[in-house]
Amino acid sequence: MSTDLWLVVGLGNPGPTYAGNRHNVGQMVLDALARDVPGTFVTHKSRAAVLDGRLGTLPSGAPGPRVVLAKPTSYMNLSGKPVAALMRFYGIEPERLVVVHDELDLPPETLRLKKGGGEGGHNGLKSISQAIGTRDYLRLRVGVGRPPGRMDAADYVLRDFPAAEREDLAVTLVDAADAVTDLITEGLLKAQTRWHAAR
Repeated sequence: MSTDLWLVVGLGNPGPTYAGNRHNVGQMVLDALARDVPGTFVTHKSRAAVLDGRLGTLPSGAPGPRVVLAKPTSYMNLSGKPVAALMRFYGIEPERLVVVHDELDLPPETLRLKKGGGEGGHNGLKSISQAIGTRDYLRLRVGVGRPPGRMDAADYVLRDFPAAEREDLAVTLVDAADAVTDLITEGLLKAQTRWHAAR
C-alpha cells in the first residue's frame, strides 16, 4: 500500500454534452487543481482520465505530495467501479481518497469538507461507498443550490451553469482547488477551519 499518495476524484458525467453541467462541478475543480500538477490527463484502464504528479511546491522548496487526479469516464451513478479499480491499482486506502462533488444542500459558492457520513441522495457517492465498502473517505462538497420553484432536482443538476453565475463559478473553482490542497497538505481540521469560516 502507498503511504504518501492521494487519490482525488472529481465526479461528473462523460462527454461534452455534460461538461458544463452543475453535476460536473467536481470535474471542473479537478481541472483547476491540475494547474498545480505537472503533466496532462491520460486514459487509464480503470475507465478514468488520470493525472499522476506532485501537487505544487512545499514552503521548503521541495516538491509537494504525490497525487493522482482522476475523472471517471463512466456515468455518475457508476463512479464506484473506476474509483475502486484506481484504489486497487495505486494501493490507496480510503483515508487518502478525496471525492469532489456537487451539493444541492449548500448555496452556490459554498465549500464544505468532511469525512464520512451519508450520501444525501447523491448517486455518485452511493456508487463509490458501495464499491469500496465504506463511507469513511474525504469529500469536498461544492454548493450548487436548490432548483428554483418546482424544477426537478435531476433536471437542475443536468443543466449548465448560467452565464450570470460563471464569473463567480470561476472563483469558486480556484477556491475549491485550494481547499483540496489544504486538505492534503495541512489535514482536515485545519482545512475546515480555514474554508468553513471563509464561507
